[in-house]
Amino acid sequence: MQLTIHRGTREIGGSCVELQSGNTRLIIDVGLPLVDQDREPFNRNALRGKELPELVEEGIVPRVAGLFTPGEPPDAILLSHSHLDHVGLLHLTPETIPVYASTGTSKMMNAGAMFSGQQRLPRERHVKLASGTPEAIGNFTVTPYVVDHSCYGSMAFLVEAEGKRLLYSGDLRMHGRKPGMIKSLIADVGPLRVDALIMEGTHFGSIGRQKKTEYELEFELTDLIRSAPGLVLGSFSPIDVDRLVSYLKATMRNDRTFVVDAYAAYVLHLVKSEIGVPDPTDPKAPVRVYFNEAFQRKGITKLQEMFAPNRIDRDEILSRPKEHAMVFRPSMLKLDFDGDLPTGSRCLYSFWQGYLDRPDWTELKRHLADVNGDFVPAHTSGHIFMDDLINFVQSINPKQVIPIHTFEPEAYQQHFENVRQLKDGEPIEV
Repeated sequence: MQLTIHRGTREIGGSCVELQSGNTRLIIDVGLPLVDQDREPFNRNALRGKELPELVEEGIVPRVAGLFTPGEPPDAILLSHSHLDHVGLLHLTPETIPVYASTGTSKMMNAGAMFSGQQRLPRERHVKLASGTPEAIGNFTVTPYVVDHSCYGSMAFLVEAEGKRLLYSGDLRMHGRKPGMIKSLIADVGPLRVDALIMEGTHFGSIGRQKKTEYELEFELTDLIRSAPGLVLGSFSPIDVDRLVSYLKATMRNDRTFVVDAYAAYVLHLVKSEIGVPDPTDPKAPVRVYFNEAFQRKGITKLQEMFAPNRIDRDEILSRPKEHAMVFRPSMLKLDFDGDLPTGSRCLYSFWQGYLDRPDWTELKRHLADVNGDFVPAHTSGHIFMDDLINFVQSINPKQVIPIHTFEPEAYQQHFENVRQLKDGEPIEV
């Protein structure tokens, strides 16, 4: 089995891995860069108006034959989850290549396309994967395992061919709402003694960061909502269903009304039968739906009709701000509140800290200060903490550990004796 990490050996995001056995080629993830060469957030506008060869030449798109450069197309693309740093280049791949992914990944990509300018997973390309169920793809057998991450439907992949076994971790964590997922993965894969573990290491080099479970964050949110003097604004990604549930429970615990936007409402609707969350189309659901200006401009009549029974308008929220906690994004400051938030508003920020230097967040923080409100980071990572990572690798006990999705690949050698550090584009035999 031949392995090539086309991108990801020395950066977080932009993951793209190739496996080959005989004439069969698999691609795992086709990610957009998360940061630029200065480790600043990647500007997606860099894609606009440019042809594929130019994007390849600039290093935004990796050189993968048959995928982004001339050559025979690979046999399949596997997507670990729907974050853009893992799927953001899918629209540039040949439409004839089937895409293997969980139903959850397809749903989150659909929601992202509808509300956030991202891309769908075309139905005609999608091959559905079920956790623990092997899938034959040419010379390979791929067994997906659902994992806990800050994105619904995430998976790791066990790939077998030529008597060799490789485990691709994807992005995962053990401090979320479903730690049993990784325990099941370890129970199944650990005894196999895989030949190679391609392991994400986002938190290598981040010693000292606060280690907080999703449950601990939920109770922190509960306290922050309880002490808020006015309207609570929750800023987070709706496809992080765990975080959506944390905000919902924390809000209900304070006897406030949880107000979701149409994006979050749609995500809840998509996953309601799978994890038992409230369905915003149900008039008895403990949520209300605010049709923000950006959503109304889209004119999605079907969704407007679906969520109409639970619709809430701005005037109702503003008449009793202390009784509500609502999903919020910086664009709503001008579009929905005319640049004037209620006095004492509190914004709870649940994103990566790297976004805070952007002008829209800077303006929001300034305005909150002007209305005697405050801006409070309230977050925990979607990626596995270092101690958990070390325990996970030891439990899998692979013959070799290969770093990916990290700025600190050398740090692996401080914890594991069997590290094989690669360079982008370097093929090896497993």
